[in-house]
Amino acid sequence: MNRKTKVNSVYVVGIALLSVYLFWGGTYAGMKVAIETMPPFLMAGIRFFAAGAVLYIVSRLSGAKRPARREWRSSAIVGALLLLGGNGLVAWSEQRVSSSIASLIVAAVPVWMMLMGWFGRGGKRPNTGVIAGIVLGLLGIAVLVFQPGQGDKGTATDVTGIITLLAASISWAAGSMYSRSARMPDSPLMSTAAQMLTGGTLLIIFSYFTGDWSKLDVPGISLRSYAALGYLIVFGSIIGYTAYIWLLKNADAALVSTYAFVNPVVAVLLGWLLVGEQLTVNTLTAAVIIIAAVVLVTIFRGRPQRAATQAALDIQKQQRSVH
Repeated sequence: MNRKTKVNSVYVVGIALLSVYLFWGGTYAGMKVAIETMPPFLMAGIRFFAAGAVLYIVSRLSGAKRPARREWRSSAIVGALLLLGGNGLVAWSEQRVSSSIASLIVAAVPVWMMLMGWFGRGGKRPNTGVIAGIVLGLLGIAVLVFQPGQGDKGTATDVTGIITLLAASISWAAGSMYSRSARMPDSPLMSTAAQMLTGGTLLIIFSYFTGDWSKLDVPGISLRSYAALGYLIVFGSIIGYTAYIWLLKNADAALVSTYAFVNPVVAVLLGWLLVGEQLTVNTLTAAVIIIAAVVLVTIFRGRPQRAATQAALDIQKQQRSVH
């Protein structure tokens, strides 16, 4: 590789990485704006079904095979855990808590995955660095949970919202764990398309039973919410994911994994700049603690006792489909 080619490659990697940082970090503020005038589960269902349809068409045009029946079933299970139980609950919870708090609790997903891997069948005790990360992550969540209310702009700590976010994070982690042994399409694009299509369908069906359809007021949907939904579909789910897949093949894995702790920083800043969310001392303190926890887990997960920490590697492959 000559110098010019190398410089161009570095430039493209930088653009792709910046896309993942910004587009995925912006999904939390995007959801907050979208649900201002759209029911949360229905909004999420439309988002993922639309993105999944686009990725399915692109995958087929690229030569990917149609998923087999067993692959559709596995995709539906993963989609239910990641998109319905994960992203859908996050969207619902943002009616009650700030996008900043939502992004920080979701950022701790690797901590739940480590705990599941540790206490699951055949799990082994992780190394000291990973344990330190787990403890820090739980401490950061505790700081968020016990902060005092700060008003009526979604910054107050809402117990129901926090519990829902914790449930969403655990569902997210469980979906990632299940996908390790699930029969999925060989093509990464087709695999995610199948997850989005099935997960989006489940969200739309579920939204009927939550009353979202009766709450839907199409004439009352603001241009701002339409724009946010478009952002979530195009930049959050399609472009961001494509950039991530390209990075996995063309950049160092350690560099790519930095999105796990950069995204919440971006989300907190965008929540402040675009949505007008207040940054409390507790939120900023929790941000530092949780991001430090994710950094520790990311750094130490591949060291001795790899079998016990392997599960966290899947967060890099699975979070792509819920952003």
